[in-house]
Amino acid sequence: MSSVRVALFGCGQWGKNVARTLAEAGALAVVVDAFPAQAEALAKTLGVPFENDAAKVLADPTIQACAVTTPAETHFAVAKQAMRAGKDVFVEKPITTLIEDAIALKELAADQKRILMVGHLLQYHPYFVELLKRVRAGDLGKLLYIYSNRANLGRVRHNENALWSLAPHDVSMVLALANELPSSITANGAKALQPTIDDTVMTTLSFPSGVQGHIFSSWINPFKEQKLTVSGEKGMLVLDDTAPWEKKLTLHHHRIEHPNGKPEAKAGEAEHIVLPQAAPLREEIDHFLSCVQTRQQPRTDGAEALRVLRVLRACDESLASGQRIELKE
Repeated sequence: MSSVRVALFGCGQWGKNVARTLAEAGALAVVVDAFPAQAEALAKTLGVPFENDAAKVLADPTIQACAVTTPAETHFAVAKQAMRAGKDVFVEKPITTLIEDAIALKELAADQKRILMVGHLLQYHPYFVELLKRVRAGDLGKLLYIYSNRANLGRVRHNENALWSLAPHDVSMVLALANELPSSITANGAKALQPTIDDTVMTTLSFPSGVQGHIFSSWINPFKEQKLTVSGEKGMLVLDDTAPWEKKLTLHHHRIEHPNGKPEAKAGEAEHIVLPQAAPLREEIDHFLSCVQTRQQPRTDGAEALRVLRVLRACDESLASGQRIELKE
């Protein structure tokens, strides 16, 4: 059980999951929310107090950290207030909605010597950790392309498009795999259900190394799909998060060969890679609690979150203009 005491700010749909996971880790100290009805019930279920006075909680010296799962537009204000009160902060994705606010939080964390971690959950999925390790080790050879599909039927959002609702995790994973920022971004959307909100978005990322990335996001797909594919000259890895645990990660021993100087695809056998079962959210929360105790930089820190936000904002610009957006370092 963790010795870190964490205050949870915001207990909406995802906040409840974070609260339960913190409680399982023995780290949840208090639930803070402006709407007492559901927050009090959650706090009672988890055996911790409820508080609607944020200032009182932030003034409590026994609280070392805060988990911010409030709406995205409030992330900046809540996280800033928490760090200025001397607390380490876990904030759900996206870190903020504006680039200048994300930069300010990153700089504040450095100035205050605070841990700032952003909830890019799939970076903590055991199978993505394994996939990334194999890519970084060169098991796939030269990378060719990466694509990630995240689609389902519903939940239709009315205040954000499919890109912001579904793609931040995919952007985080693709950037980690490419290990560089894209040089250009193109995004195309479809406003099928609502006149001002894209229900489907296809994003193309072109990287300086030549790697191409594609991200498809939709909430009007007839079936659920959460699949990441990474192709290289020596093999291809597929993470299918809708598959049973023992079949989620598959290594395809396909190769690209160059007889007579011309590329040819050579098919190979498929191999399932099986890891011990672990919940990504628990892995993520345990990583945060460990960072609070050891003072190590989180895997998804403010710098990583800023890179993701820059890509999302460039996608927005491309959606609005219909043009390819050049991304500067």
